[in-house]
Order: sequence, then structure tokens, then C-alpha cells
Amino acid sequence: MEARNLDLELLRKLCWKGIPPFLRTRAWKLLLGYLPSNLERRVPTLKKRRGEYRGFIDIFYNIDPSQRTEQEQKIYTQIVADVPRTNPEMPLFQEKCMQQCLTRVLYIWSIRHPATGYVQGINDLATPFIYLFFGDALGRDFSKKCADLDDKEFFNIEADTFWCLSKLLEGIQDHYIFAQPGLQRMVFKLKELIHRHDEPLHDHLQNNNLMFIQFAFRWMNCLLLREIPLHLIIRLWDTYLSSGDQPGLTGFHIYTCAALIEKYSSKLLKLDFQELVIFLQHIPTHQWNVQDIESLVSQAYILQSLYHDAQSHLR
Repeated sequence: MEARNLDLELLRKLCWKGIPPFLRTRAWKLLLGYLPSNLERRVPTLKKRRGEYRGFIDIFYNIDPSQRTEQEQKIYTQIVADVPRTNPEMPLFQEKCMQQCLTRVLYIWSIRHPATGYVQGINDLATPFIYLFFGDALGRDFSKKCADLDDKEFFNIEADTFWCLSKLLEGIQDHYIFAQPGLQRMVFKLKELIHRHDEPLHDHLQNNNLMFIQFAFRWMNCLLLREIPLHLIIRLWDTYLSSGDQPGLTGFHIYTCAALIEKYSSKLLKLDFQELVIFLQHIPTHQWNVQDIESLVSQAYILQSLYHDAQSHLR
């Protein structure tokens, strides 16, 4: 990553199977296109982007509430309600300074993207960046407080979180416009993939009147962030972000969801409607480790290899 002109294709190939923790923050910024591949441009780029974000805070956030439009106030109120519910089990996300940080990031992104605005689920997508970037700054010691960081370091991490979230969302904005057509397509593609790969399971779900939208919409909306522990999502996103041009957030994610269903296929075949709903909305991943994620990614890759070229089943 210290090459004068980084080979991004090589970086993606190396990162796909997982990134060493001490390199992950920088690698993610490069994979997302937040940092340029040219080494000499990185420091000036960071300075420029962080300066722009400071300007956004002054223009959009640090204003008298009376200056907000009715729609802007509605967005702000929804974000303020959602932020305390974001990763409530993790002390990091319950710190006041962190909740203020997340509120600013989400509100400014939403105001700058009026076609989408704020949609519940976007708050979840910011959490891997916060967990990773602030975690690095705290030396992975989450007994420390984000308030222990000096103001400049805290601001720089917040700005980087904003820009990385923005880059992440660039390719999936149709997930969050009216009627969320991107998510609807992904759920449909998942259903068709299970139909093709595991027809008995597909038929069992259908015979029990279970619609994929009842459990898979959240899987797509939050990219499994509510199904898999955050420290393991970080490893999964190594692969997603290494896919290039955001297909990992749509295409490979569908195969990952299919692999997750397949993992429990034999159990699911024994459940009735109510049991299916409960199980699929509460996948038992709380005791998973990195090896479980590696296995999930491997199975997703196998499914992709089997079905990616047969695109007709996913249209």
C-alpha cells in the first residue's frame, strides 16, 4: 500500500480473503476510492475532504433549528430517534459523543442526498466504519472512551466515516429511494437462487406461506449487520469491498445470504411458519467466530461460481 501508484486490482485480490487488522483501515479507504491510489495525493486528499466535511457541518448542521425546512426537521427527528437504538449492546455506540458523531454523519449525508433522504438501515451501514476507525484510534481497547481522543483526531475519524459511508452508498442508492426497488430486486434474486439451488427448501417455505420479504428485506437493507456480530461483519466486508465497483454489496451479498440460508437448510425443513419466521429473524450467530465467516464466504463463492454466469435465473 506504500507503492507510489498502487495496483488496485492486486489490492482487491489480496484483500478478498481478509485483511490484517493493522492494515484494514487504510485498505478500506483505498478500496472504497476515498484515498487515491497515488501515494503523493493521499495527504492532500484527506486534508481537502476533511475540510469539506467541516464546511458541511457549518452549513447544514450548526444552524438554528428554525432554519430547517419541515422535511429536514423530520429527517433530523428520525435520526435522533434511531441513533440510540443503533448497536445498543455495544458501549461505544452508547457514548454521547459517539451518538452526536453518528447523528451529524447521517443528517449531513441525508441533506446532501435529497433523492433518498434518510432511510432506516443507513444508520447500521455507518457502524462498521465507526467500529473500525475509532477502534484503531483506541488501540482496539473498547474499555477506553471515544471522549478520550483529542478533538482533532475525533473530527478526522468522523469526517473519514462520513466520506467512506458516502462512497459505500454511491452504488446502492436505489436501495433507499421511494419503494426501495434495489432491495426488492435483491430479495427476488435471493428467492430465485434458492429455488434453483435448493428446490425442496424453497417449496417448504412457499408451502408454509413464508414470503422471502418477511425476513430477507432486512438482510438486504442492513447487509446482515443485524444478523451477524459487528466484529465478524468487518471480516465479511473485507470481501465485499474487494469485489470492485460495488458488486459485493449487491451480487455477492445475495450469494452470502443464500449461503446463510443453506447452512440451516436441514433445520428449516423441519419448522412450521411461526418457527420459520422466528428462526430466520434471529439467526443463531452470536457464538460465531472468524472461521464461521470464512466458511460462509467460501460457500457464497461456490454458489456464485455455479450460478453467476446463468444470469437468467436472477432477472
